[in-house]
Amino acid sequence: MRDLDFLEKLRRSRIIASVKEHKTLEKASKARIGAVVLSIGNIGNIKSFVDLYKKNRIPVFLHVERLGGLSQDSEGMAFLANCVKPDGIVTTRNQLIKLAKKEGLLTIQRVFLFDSDSVKSGLKSVQETQPNAIEIMPALLPEYIRVYRQETNIPIIAGGLIRTRDHIKEALQSGAVAVSMGTHELWRETIGEELPNGSPGEEECR
Repeated sequence: MRDLDFLEKLRRSRIIASVKEHKTLEKASKARIGAVVLSIGNIGNIKSFVDLYKKNRIPVFLHVERLGGLSQDSEGMAFLANCVKPDGIVTTRNQLIKLAKKEGLLTIQRVFLFDSDSVKSGLKSVQETQPNAIEIMPALLPEYIRVYRQETNIPIIAGGLIRTRDHIKEALQSGAVAVSMGTHELWRETIGEELPNGSPGEEECR
């Protein structure tokens, strides 16, 4: 999948399903979402999970640090790209972003913000790796969503601690292009349709 196609998919839905349990695999495949991030699986079953979402035309990303039995090196990334064939990966690690890009995979770099030093180090990392999108965690940091948009010009995904419809709206109105969440009851929300035209994040998807 091309970068622009992925972003267009997010623009239409604005919701990313974060799947952390086997019981929600099917729920995510039937939801109206822009993408799915899998944080479960191993090298024996992950391809079947990826194929489930590809069958439903849902972009699928793998949280590579959570995959059992996968070597986190160039050979492991080549295996993912050539045999499992997800659309991309999610990771906190610069080196894995670089390896995935070499294999033609889309990349989402996850950044945890907990103090001023982490804000600075996160900015430095993403400016070096230039991922396709940045996932800021926790999601409810509107000020820093805006900072990262201004400093990087890379689409922002807000993830973590999303529990209500208002949380989703706050993150999107702060400039996030999409929101990633594990609360499956919220996967069917269509918050993006309620945002005013020209709201932050919209221009990044066009």
